[in-house]
Amino acid sequence: MNYMPGTASLIEDIDKKHLVVLRDGRTLIGYLRSVDQFANLVLHQTVEGIHVGRKYGDIPRGIFVVRGENVVLLGEIDLERETDTPLQRVSIEEILEAQRVQQQERQEAEKTKSKALKERGLSIPRTDALDEY
Repeated sequence: MNYMPGTASLIEDIDKKHLVVLRDGRTLIGYLRSVDQFANLVLHQTVEGIHVGRKYGDIPRGIFVVRGENVVLLGEIDLERETDTPLQRVSIEEILEAQRVQQQERQEAEKTKSKALKERGLSIPRTDALDEY
């Protein structure tokens, strides 16, 4: 297909396996089935990949509709190199527990950092408040 210079199209990527990183940090892997002018995506046979350290686990999600404004990154997966990974695959339960522990450690570190700044008369804005605008 010929496109005008300077334009891009995802039409050629339909039915190919893609990795999608969302604004909230989640990673989805699935087959791109549909896309529109707003970059809204429909993914089929989707799994949500969770990575903690050198371990990973996949949670099956099925058909997944993603609003274009939530897409940070979209990339085609090379099927020949897909299994070449130094990461260790673990069960869903194990990766979810590791993710929970990681989030708890991050919250504790954030509290310590916030306390140290407050003692010096400084403060940092809450990151969750920034999405409200």
